[in-house]
Amino acid sequence: MLKTISIGLASVLGLAAIGNGLYMLNSPANWYFAVPGVTTTGPFNQHFIRDIGLIFLFLGGAFLIGASRPDVRIFFWGAATTWLWGHALFHFWEVAVGICGPSAIARDFPAVTLPAILGTLLTIWAVIDARQSARTRRATLFNTPA
Repeated sequence: MLKTISIGLASVLGLAAIGNGLYMLNSPANWYFAVPGVTTTGPFNQHFIRDIGLIFLFLGGAFLIGASRPDVRIFFWGAATTWLWGHALFHFWEVAVGICGPSAIARDFPAVTLPAILGTLLTIWAVIDARQSARTRRATLFNTPA
Protein backbone atom coordinates (compact mmCIF):
# COMPACT_ATOMS: atom_id res chain seq x y z
CA MET A 1 0.00 0.00 0.00
CA LEU A 2 2.75 2.47 0.96
CA LYS A 3 4.64 1.56 -2.20
CA THR A 4 1.59 2.34 -4.36
CA ILE A 5 1.10 5.69 -2.60
CA SER A 6 4.79 6.57 -2.95
CA ILE A 7 4.97 5.70 -6.63
CA GLY A 8 1.70 7.56 -7.23
CA LEU A 9 2.90 10.64 -5.36
CA ALA A 10 6.21 10.64 -7.27
CA SER A 11 4.28 10.37 -10.52
CA VAL A 12 2.04 13.30 -9.58
CA LEU A 13 5.07 15.40 -8.57
CA GLY A 14 6.79 14.45 -11.81
CA LEU A 15 3.83 15.28 -14.02
CA ALA A 16 3.17 18.55 -12.17
CA ALA A 17 6.82 19.61 -12.55
CA ILE A 18 6.79 18.76 -16.25
CA GLY A 19 3.52 20.63 -16.71
CA ASN A 20 4.95 23.68 -14.94
CA GLY A 21 8.16 23.47 -16.93
CA LEU A 22 6.30 23.26 -20.23
CA TYR A 23 4.16 26.25 -19.23
CA MET A 24 7.30 28.23 -18.37
CA LEU A 25 8.95 27.32 -21.67
CA ASN A 26 5.94 27.86 -23.91
CA SER A 27 4.40 30.94 -22.32
CA PRO A 28 6.83 32.64 -19.93
CA ALA A 29 4.89 35.91 -19.76
CA ASN A 30 1.61 34.16 -18.97
CA TRP A 31 3.39 32.02 -16.35
CA TYR A 32 4.97 35.15 -14.81
CA PHE A 33 1.62 36.88 -14.36
CA ALA A 34 -0.36 33.75 -13.42
CA VAL A 35 1.71 32.46 -10.50
CA PRO A 36 0.94 34.34 -7.25
CA GLY A 37 3.86 36.34 -5.92
CA VAL A 38 6.16 36.00 -8.91
CA THR A 39 5.67 39.58 -10.05
CA THR A 40 6.87 40.83 -6.65
CA THR A 41 10.25 39.06 -6.96
CA GLY A 42 11.60 41.08 -9.88
CA PRO A 43 10.90 42.19 -13.41
CA PHE A 44 9.81 39.79 -16.15
CA ASN A 45 12.79 37.96 -17.64
CA GLN A 46 11.83 35.53 -20.40
CA HIS A 47 15.26 33.90 -20.54
CA PHE A 48 15.39 33.28 -16.78
CA ILE A 49 11.87 31.83 -16.69
CA ARG A 50 12.71 29.47 -19.55
CA ASP A 51 15.94 28.43 -17.80
CA ILE A 52 13.95 27.50 -14.71
CA GLY A 53 11.38 25.78 -16.95
CA LEU A 54 14.14 23.46 -18.16
CA ILE A 55 15.02 22.67 -14.55
CA PHE A 56 11.39 21.75 -13.86
CA LEU A 57 11.42 19.39 -16.87
CA PHE A 58 14.47 17.68 -15.39
CA LEU A 59 12.87 17.52 -11.93
CA GLY A 60 9.72 15.98 -13.37
CA GLY A 61 11.73 13.49 -15.36
CA ALA A 62 13.70 12.54 -12.26
CA PHE A 63 10.55 11.78 -10.28
CA LEU A 64 9.07 9.79 -13.16
CA ILE A 65 12.27 7.82 -13.77
CA GLY A 66 12.45 7.02 -10.06
CA ALA A 67 8.81 5.93 -10.08
CA SER A 68 9.50 3.43 -12.84
CA ARG A 69 13.06 2.33 -12.03
CA PRO A 70 13.66 1.13 -8.45
CA ASP A 71 17.36 0.58 -9.18
CA VAL A 72 17.95 4.33 -9.65
CA ARG A 73 15.10 5.67 -7.53
CA ILE A 74 17.17 6.95 -4.59
CA PHE A 75 19.57 8.81 -6.87
CA PHE A 76 16.93 10.52 -9.00
CA TRP A 77 14.52 11.36 -6.18
CA GLY A 78 17.38 12.49 -3.95
CA ALA A 79 18.84 14.73 -6.67
CA ALA A 80 15.47 16.32 -7.46
CA THR A 81 14.74 16.81 -3.76
CA THR A 82 18.12 18.48 -3.22
CA TRP A 83 17.23 21.11 -5.82
CA LEU A 84 13.74 21.53 -4.37
CA TRP A 85 15.22 22.20 -0.92
CA GLY A 86 17.68 24.69 -2.39
CA HIS A 87 14.74 26.48 -4.01
CA ALA A 88 12.71 26.45 -0.78
CA LEU A 89 15.64 27.68 1.32
CA PHE A 90 16.22 30.48 -1.17
CA HIS A 91 12.62 31.58 -0.64
CA PHE A 92 13.16 31.57 3.13
CA TRP A 93 16.36 33.58 2.65
CA GLU A 94 14.45 36.19 0.62
CA VAL A 95 12.13 36.67 3.59
CA ALA A 96 15.00 36.71 6.08
CA VAL A 97 16.81 39.53 4.26
CA GLY A 98 13.67 41.54 3.57
CA ILE A 99 13.24 40.97 -0.16
CA CYS A 100 9.79 39.48 0.51
CA GLY A 101 7.48 39.83 3.47
CA PRO A 102 6.75 36.94 5.85
CA SER A 103 3.44 36.30 4.10
CA ALA A 104 5.45 34.92 1.18
CA ILE A 105 6.27 31.80 3.22
CA ALA A 106 2.61 30.80 3.45
CA ARG A 107 1.84 31.90 -0.10
CA ASP A 108 4.74 29.90 -1.55
CA PHE A 109 4.34 26.84 0.68
CA PRO A 110 2.16 24.69 -1.65
CA ALA A 111 4.36 25.16 -4.71
CA VAL A 112 7.80 25.57 -3.13
CA THR A 113 8.23 24.05 0.34
CA LEU A 114 5.66 21.25 0.16
CA PRO A 115 7.28 19.58 -2.89
CA ALA A 116 10.62 19.61 -1.03
CA ILE A 117 9.01 17.97 2.00
CA LEU A 118 7.24 15.39 -0.17
CA GLY A 119 10.46 14.67 -2.07
CA THR A 120 12.23 14.11 1.24
CA LEU A 121 9.56 11.67 2.41
CA LEU A 122 9.70 9.83 -0.92
CA THR A 123 13.48 9.58 -0.81
CA ILE A 124 13.43 8.30 2.79
CA TRP A 125 10.82 5.71 1.79
CA ALA A 126 12.98 4.70 -1.21
CA VAL A 127 16.00 4.14 1.05
CA ILE A 128 13.96 2.03 3.49
CA ASP A 129 12.36 0.07 0.63
CA ALA A 130 15.76 -0.59 -0.99
CA ARG A 131 17.17 -1.89 2.30
CA GLN A 132 14.16 -4.15 2.85
CA SER A 133 14.38 -5.45 -0.71
CA ALA A 134 18.09 -6.17 -0.28
CA ARG A 135 17.40 -8.05 2.96
CA THR A 136 14.69 -10.09 1.27
CA ARG A 137 16.99 -10.94 -1.66
CA ARG A 138 19.77 -12.01 0.71
CA ALA A 139 17.35 -14.08 2.78
CA THR A 140 16.02 -15.78 -0.36
CA LEU A 141 19.53 -16.34 -1.71
CA PHE A 142 20.81 -17.85 1.53
CA ASN A 143 17.49 -19.40 2.56
CA THR A 144 17.38 -17.55 5.87
CA PRO A 145 14.62 -15.48 7.48
CA ALA A 146 14.46 -11.83 6.40
